[in-house]
Amino acid sequence: MRLDQPLLQLPISFCADTLAAEVQALPTSAWQPHPTGFVGNEAVPLVTPGGTFNDMFEGPMGPTQALLQCRYIMEIMAEIGAVWGRSRLMALAAGAEVPPHADSHYYWRTHHRLHIPVITNPGVQFTCGDESVHMAAGECWMFDSFRWHDVQNKGTERRVHLVIDTVGGGQLWDLMEAAQSRQADAAPRMLLPGERTADGLAFEQVNAPRIMSPWEIRCHVAFICEHAVPDPLLDPVLKRIDRFVEAWAATWARFGEANDGLPVYRELISTTRRDLNALGGNNLLLYNELELFHVLDQLVFSMAAAAPQATSFRASTVGDRQLAS
Repeated sequence: MRLDQPLLQLPISFCADTLAAEVQALPTSAWQPHPTGFVGNEAVPLVTPGGTFNDMFEGPMGPTQALLQCRYIMEIMAEIGAVWGRSRLMALAAGAEVPPHADSHYYWRTHHRLHIPVITNPGVQFTCGDESVHMAAGECWMFDSFRWHDVQNKGTERRVHLVIDTVGGGQLWDLMEAAQSRQADAAPRMLLPGERTADGLAFEQVNAPRIMSPWEIRCHVAFICEHAVPDPLLDPVLKRIDRFVEAWAATWARFGEANDGLPVYRELISTTRRDLNALGGNNLLLYNELELFHVLDQLVFSMAAAAPQATSFRASTVGDRQLAS
């Protein structure tokens, strides 16, 4: 299910005091600097590949020891009932910020992100597209990460959000539908601590294709085309991309995910990259101002085979950074 607006508050809320108590009970050693190196950005990994403290995106997910110490957070996840991916507590120091960016990495295309403020102050503003909100403690929000977004903490206290990522499932779709259809005008329902069991959490075990199917490739290409800004070079570029998709489908019919097909798949990627660069479409843009070639590389070429080539388009890296928002 896609968002039809930049920011969406779901019709469910949680006990901010209980959340804050669990977060404050965690040892200081659980907090790690964010890998971007941005000053004032810290995180506690809650769900990671292998359940260890790491910043990876791919691999079978499991709970870290920090999550297992947070009973109410697990109850929240169980109540929503989705299949959970990489999730963290994310802190933003007083006066710190997350710079404006739009996410184009494969991970963000395939996941929804939920923000539940735990500790906040009136000086915290979350901006996505042309909308800005202050997310109050205990609320539950989603946003469209393919739009430009940023976070400012202009207050005097540290901001801490519970940030949980999911491919979906459970009652998430019902919550999104209710919010988007404006059925949630009444006060959100609150899940009280101990109201439900924390058992049975589902964690994703597959989150990256070994070899991407032609059906998934068509889905990503259609998404990119939908967001493309009209340009005289767009038609020949899209025709070449379409030939790549058809060739991939034929190769898939021949090899599927067999190792014997890897050299053929990789050659298709290499040849298509070369041809697209020769067409001179490096400056083609999407409506969010990211370069079309860059997003195509992130969503398809870099993920379509198990060990893709390192060669990439001559494109800017904006949107490729894994930022804390």
